[in-house]
Amino acid sequence: MGASSSTEQPASAEQRELENIAASTGALPLLRKSFSNLSDPQTNAISVQTLQQCFHLCYEDPVCESQQKPESFPRLLDHLGSSIVDLFFLSEKGGINWLGFLGGYVKCCGRMSTSMSLNILLRIFAMAVKKLGLSSNLEFEPDDADCKINGSLLPSDLLLLLWMCWAMLWNVRTLKSSERKGNLLLPDINHLVLSAVVACAEVDSSFDLWNCNIVGLDVQLPVGKFLNWAITTAPILSDCLTQYVNRRLQISVLAEDEAGSSESISGDMSPNASQALLLTRGRAWAISLAPRSIITEEILKLCFSADIVGTDENLLYRSSTHGKGLNRFWSNVEGYHGPLLVLISANSEDAYQDNNKARKWIIGALTQQGFENKDTFYGSSGNLYAISPIFHVFSPSGKEKNYVYSHLHPTGRVYESHPKPVGIAFGGTTTNERLFIDEDFAKLTVRHHAMDKTYQPGSLIPNQGFLPVEALISEVEVWGLGGKTAKEVQDSYKKREELFTEQRRKVDLKTFATWDDSPEKMMMDMMGDPNRVQREDR
Repeated sequence: MGASSSTEQPASAEQRELENIAASTGALPLLRKSFSNLSDPQTNAISVQTLQQCFHLCYEDPVCESQQKPESFPRLLDHLGSSIVDLFFLSEKGGINWLGFLGGYVKCCGRMSTSMSLNILLRIFAMAVKKLGLSSNLEFEPDDADCKINGSLLPSDLLLLLWMCWAMLWNVRTLKSSERKGNLLLPDINHLVLSAVVACAEVDSSFDLWNCNIVGLDVQLPVGKFLNWAITTAPILSDCLTQYVNRRLQISVLAEDEAGSSESISGDMSPNASQALLLTRGRAWAISLAPRSIITEEILKLCFSADIVGTDENLLYRSSTHGKGLNRFWSNVEGYHGPLLVLISANSEDAYQDNNKARKWIIGALTQQGFENKDTFYGSSGNLYAISPIFHVFSPSGKEKNYVYSHLHPTGRVYESHPKPVGIAFGGTTTNERLFIDEDFAKLTVRHHAMDKTYQPGSLIPNQGFLPVEALISEVEVWGLGGKTAKEVQDSYKKREELFTEQRRKVDLKTFATWDDSPEKMMMDMMGDPNRVQREDR
């Protein structure tokens, strides 16, 4: 066997070091098995063509949710496997031996910083673009150990790069080991590209975020600023290469009946399958790329599900389905003790347009726990999101802990000299909330970040000024991200509440011994002569 026979001789210091590094990632057993399976027993090496085929990614006709689709993308994926091998795996006369195989894996998938992982992704992308015959503005210093990069990216280049990362993750999570090809759905990620454009390039206030042609946009994004944006907004992007390489090596080892957890997609692959929902695949993926949290895996399950529309167990509330209003909202989220993602679609008049055309935008809030009926702020952590038309993440600042506010009308008629607001809020203070949804779910108030010390500063909606913005709500969605356990606990809670409600409605007449003690006689006596003097038994 390749790996075992290579270790029969005394291992060199370089080989021991590489094996220790690979062992620290937990991939050493997989590397040994895959090397034994891929290598030629006679030469004890893997041919370059065999390893390129192992990492080859091919989708003939991807389905795209967005109308803006570069025609070169499927051909770009054809060069992904060869780019990985040519950049990192050193080949000798007989092929790639155990030392070269280990070294290549450590170079591209070893333990490293997020910036270094992003640099490697850019190198692979630039190599694939070069093999495709297209030009690239990225320049690399070949003799630099830190792989310094100069140059810039176009928005269309960034779209291809992000789609390449998506395709690798799609392959990891949806393709069975017995399959060599499958379907690929490309999500609409214009909001992610626009986020990088606004952060990295100089654009004026007249830049139209809603009607922007990403493919034809001629704006240079300096690679240094892009890396800063990626580390801040989408740091999990750097993990896609490691997951892809590990999965492809697993497929080279596993038999058909050991395909792992991936499942072949057989649901609705039409571009409009998830467009009716606020949480599309592209928006869910953008949220999952933010700094890693306990909801990352649950969000990824939604991204790569066969049919995101059919994930009823995760969609707890939708205003167009369950009805608008705080009471309808509460009846669907009450009893859910887990992370919740709230998405709000609203529109306000655009003062920068001559026709005052209403522009829709989507913002979101993540809470790490279920909602509680309180007249004060509560919560342990959370995030705010600007989702569409541009994506931004606002993590906790650490200064205050006013994460969530959810207050219903008191059940009893109690006089309050200073009644607390009835509705749902995130950030800020009472009566000066950063986000506030009224009890009818008709109006959303968005205030300037100066009013909020809980979340990081920044604009939640385009062209947001200092004055509060009042917008009309068109849709609200609440997604449960606590897994099956949280949903099962909520279902049992609802059943228990329904049982208690049913018991309160029933009156057992057997508990009344005589006619004189029955409620019917009491009602008849009151209707007959309510002022009649009755003798009281003492």
